[in-house]
Amino acid sequence: MTDITYAWSALGGDPALLSRVTTVQREGALPARLPVRELARTCVSACALAAAELGARRAGLAAVPAVRGDDGAVATAFLSERRLLVDGKAPVSFAPLSRFWRTADGWVRTHANYPHHRESLLRALDVPDDVERVASVLAERSAHEVEEAVYAAGGLAVALRTPEEWAAHEQGVAVAARPLVERERLDKAHARVLPPVASAPLLPATGLRVLDLTRVLAGPVATRTLALLGADVLRLDAPDRPEEAGLHADTGFGKRSAVLDLAVDRALFEELLAEADVVVSGYRPGALDRFGLSPEALAGRRPGLVVAQLSAWGRHGPWGGRRGFDSLVQAATGIAATEGSPEQPGALPAQALDHGTGYLLAAAVLRALTEQTREGGTQVVRLALARTASWLTRPGTGTVPATDTVQGPAYDSPGPWLDETTSRLGHLRHARPPVAFTDAPTNWPRPPGPWGTDAPVWT
Repeated sequence: MTDITYAWSALGGDPALLSRVTTVQREGALPARLPVRELARTCVSACALAAAELGARRAGLAAVPAVRGDDGAVATAFLSERRLLVDGKAPVSFAPLSRFWRTADGWVRTHANYPHHRESLLRALDVPDDVERVASVLAERSAHEVEEAVYAAGGLAVALRTPEEWAAHEQGVAVAARPLVERERLDKAHARVLPPVASAPLLPATGLRVLDLTRVLAGPVATRTLALLGADVLRLDAPDRPEEAGLHADTGFGKRSAVLDLAVDRALFEELLAEADVVVSGYRPGALDRFGLSPEALAGRRPGLVVAQLSAWGRHGPWGGRRGFDSLVQAATGIAATEGSPEQPGALPAQALDHGTGYLLAAAVLRALTEQTREGGTQVVRLALARTASWLTRPGTGTVPATDTVQGPAYDSPGPWLDETTSRLGHLRHARPPVAFTDAPTNWPRPPGPWGTDAPVWT
């Protein structure tokens, strides 16, 4: 069963706090063969409980506030990038070359939303930017051959596998052997003492400074959640790597966005790091180490940090250094095969690995901050989309009874969980935050602004 007991245990939480959680279940939310609705509900509820726990500690409350998870709010939020409208128009989500393709022996899934990944894909296949030419070349090659050739060229392609094939794959074995949430305390350094916060509205991350070094969806969902809860989140991107406009608008709520070249502006980055409380990175393992951004290097210069790392495939196994995205992980781990048919691969009803892992990452940061109030130390948390996929397809079980549930009306429209706001990007229709507990904030303190236009300084 994909329940909160397993997730809360993986986060190191006190099982007694699970009695504070109530869920409103709604039929029709995130329909799938796999237990996607249950996974989504669990991830958001665990995040809300971690926030309520930290909030209670900082506000001096006698009890942890009650948490209420609602399938309607969760389902709408897990589709937030698809529910977004900018001046009444839906942003483009996937590029033409990001899709499944027939191969000589099966299927392959490519990801080419970013220009540099599209160029690498075309270079590996030695074809022009033409869908028909790409399809013709792929139809003559094996899926696994394409997977390796595109990866070697710096692109992104994954062969479709069944759950059984992934379970036998060396990377599948490595991923399944890891915990859902990897937690590590690097030292006994003193963490910054967090000042008290007001109890209403309860903003448990007030005063925290978060360096956001993430892209696309899972990492930005995590940092968007921390911004909701009061953190000063500063997202940093390389000047030559703009984010997709729609994804930036969807995940930029509550944050500021700046550009910074780590190879050139090291002194400025060090100034930001010196005053940061949390560093969240979403690049492949080791990609930022050359800039001194490994957890150990960060702890050496800023003891007492919380370092949160997110990757597609995890640190271990032959794919530990590879790039990846939700759609590719679904293809590799057997999810696309399970949700599809012999004639056509399928997909989950949402990018649930991204969203679910994002809320779990935020929960892990919040729990690490709570642990720091007791024992200090530089805390490191790590999650991987492939490990979340392993949980979805082969869920863990717990021993604590399930949380209280209320049966609500069926989910037939996202309307009750949508909101509208005006921003510098235009008029936005967007999903409301699903993280809910007593006296929790109900919306973000600021809408997203244009990518990369904020100053790289703390407010």
